[in-house]
Amino acid sequence: MVGARGLLGRAVLQESAARGAIVVPARVRWSDPDDAAKDLSAALDEARTTGAGPLRILWCAGAGVTATPQEVLDAELAVFDSFLDVVARMGAEDRSRTTFFYASSAGGVYAGASEPPFSEATSPSPLAPYGHAKLQAEAALARLSDVDVHVLVGRIANIYGPGQDLGKPQGLISQLCLAHHTARPIGVYVSLDTLRDYVFVDDCAAMIMDMVERREQLVDDSGPVIKIIASQQSVSIAMLLGEMRRIFKRAPRVVLASSPHARQQARDLRFRSTIWPEIDRRVFRTLASGVAVTDEDIGLRVRSAK
Repeated sequence: MVGARGLLGRAVLQESAARGAIVVPARVRWSDPDDAAKDLSAALDEARTTGAGPLRILWCAGAGVTATPQEVLDAELAVFDSFLDVVARMGAEDRSRTTFFYASSAGGVYAGASEPPFSEATSPSPLAPYGHAKLQAEAALARLSDVDVHVLVGRIANIYGPGQDLGKPQGLISQLCLAHHTARPIGVYVSLDTLRDYVFVDDCAAMIMDMVERREQLVDDSGPVIKIIASQQSVSIAMLLGEMRRIFKRAPRVVLASSPHARQQARDLRFRSTIWPEIDRRVFRTLASGVAVTDEDIGLRVRSAK
C-alpha cells in the first residue's frame, strides 16, 4: 500500500483490511529519491513474504496537483519508474500473482478533451503538466503487462471526504468547509457553471478493491485495464455552493477571482464509464451527506488546532 497516509490511501487501506487482506503500508521517505526507492523495495519484499496468495500493489500516492511545477512531477515519475523496475525484476511466480493498481486522474487526463461526457474511449487530452505526468505514469506501468503482472489504472474523478490534506491547493469541497470554520474566504477561479463529478472517498476505495478482485478472478490476460472511477453525476460549482449554503445555514465564504491556472481547468468534466460497468452499479453516498461528514471532520480538526 503506497500512499497510506493520504485521503485515498487511508480509505483503500481500510477497505482492504475490511475484506480480509493483510496490508503492508509502505513508509516512504519521499524527500530523497534514493531513500524512497529503498523504502518501496523494502515494503515490497515484506509483502512478498507475507503469504502465498495474490499479491497486490496499490499505488495511491502522489503530491502533484494541476499547478505543480514540472520538476516536482519529474521527480515523482523518476521514483515511480525505479519502483516499476524492481517489480519487473521479481521472480516469475511473484509477477504472475501480482496485481498493480495505479490511481490516476480523470480530470487531469481529459481536461482538454471535447464532447463530454468522457469515457475510456475518449482520447486523453491533458491541459497541464500534471495530466501529462499521469499519462506518462500510466504508460510506464503498462509495460509490466509484458512480464505477466496484472495492470489496473483507475482514472479518478474529484475525490473528497474526511481527512483530506488541507495544506494542498486542491479539494474544493474541503477548502469550502475550511473557509466556513476559519472565517477566511477562498478564491474560486473558474466559472460557476463549471461541471465536476464528485466521488466520496469510501465509495472510490470500494470501487478500487472491486476492480482488483475482478481482475484476480479473470483467467485470461487481457493486458492493462483502464477504468474511470466516478459517481457519474455531475454538479456545477453554483449547485455545490447552493448545497453548502443549505448545510452551513449561510452563504459559503468565496471570492470570485482570476488565476493563470484557470485556463488549465476544463469547463465540463462529465464522465460515463463503459469498462466493467457492474462495478458502477452501487448506491453512492449523496453529495449532501458527503459534504456534511467532511465538514464535521474539518470542524473538529480546526477546533483541536486552537
